[in-house]
Amino acid sequence: MSSIENNDNNNNAVDAGSTDEAEDEEYPKNVYIMKSNNQLRELHTLLRDRTTCRSDFKFYADRLIRLTVEAALDQLPYIPCEIITPTGHSFSGLRHEKGTLCVSLMRSGEAMEKGLRECCRSIRIGKILINDGQVIYAKLPADTHRRHILVTYPVITTGSTVITGLEVLLKDYQCKQSNIILITLFSTPDGLKNTCERYPDIKIVVSEISGIAPNHFGQKYFGTD
Repeated sequence: MSSIENNDNNNNAVDAGSTDEAEDEEYPKNVYIMKSNNQLRELHTLLRDRTTCRSDFKFYADRLIRLTVEAALDQLPYIPCEIITPTGHSFSGLRHEKGTLCVSLMRSGEAMEKGLRECCRSIRIGKILINDGQVIYAKLPADTHRRHILVTYPVITTGSTVITGLEVLLKDYQCKQSNIILITLFSTPDGLKNTCERYPDIKIVVSEISGIAPNHFGQKYFGTD
């Protein structure tokens, strides 16, 4: 398996082989799996632990969301820029291209909006509501097709909800697959493969691939469990 190409000094990139549950799996190069470390493993543990109370669960979930969002932001296009420091020196840096849009797949996708806004204060957020494979509601800017899009959905099991949401973007709003980054915290191997097979040019950023996904995430986060 190959991860999305990153700078040589990016310590978050990793092959799927380093994820225990995905050891023998291979995924397309557009799949970016965050590098496992002690902090990430602890967050995965706490979010799965049935003894974790809701307030703690939300706190740890927000931490994991923030880390995953930051990994996804690294996949956006950046342009070179020259700035002047307060001491009068010139510095060659980077700025990401403006116009990024977040599309939240309701309801659980809304849990990731806070972490996204903490990283991108002025980002616009669109909504898509899907129930039993049917699109109930979609509210997106008219210029969605011209934007780079971050799609948020925390847990992928079969991939059906994500696939339906992506279909709305691609067919109804004429977006390009190459402009879409799907951000998810947990995914099963089958859910990830189903999504990749249907839409091979969409980038996917995931913190963990496991045969047993924490499907209680949305209910526990919003207190409806």
